Amino acid sequence: MTTVLSPKGQVVLPSAVREQMHLEPGQDFEVFIDDEDTITLRRINGPPNHGLVDHLLACPYPFEVPPRAKDSTTALSL
Repeated sequence: MTTVLSPKGQVVLPSAVREQMHLEPGQDFEVFIDDEDTITLRRINGPPNHGLVDHLLACPYPFEVPPRAKDSTTALSL
C-alpha cells in the first residue's frame, strides 16, 4: 500500500489499514523518526487509567488506601 503527503503535510491512512486497526477520527499518534527513510506512527489512545492497576501492584512498598470521609451535605433535588 502507498499513500501521498499532501501540500499541508497530511498523510491519509488507507481505509483497509483504518478498518483492520479499528482507527477512528480524533485518535492520537506518536511519530518517531527511525532513520532518514523510516517514520514510525504509533497509536497512543488507550482507555482512561489503562495500566494503572498493574502500576500500583508493582509498587515495592505496601500501601493502604485510606477510607473516604463521609460527605455530610444532602443531595440537591431538581
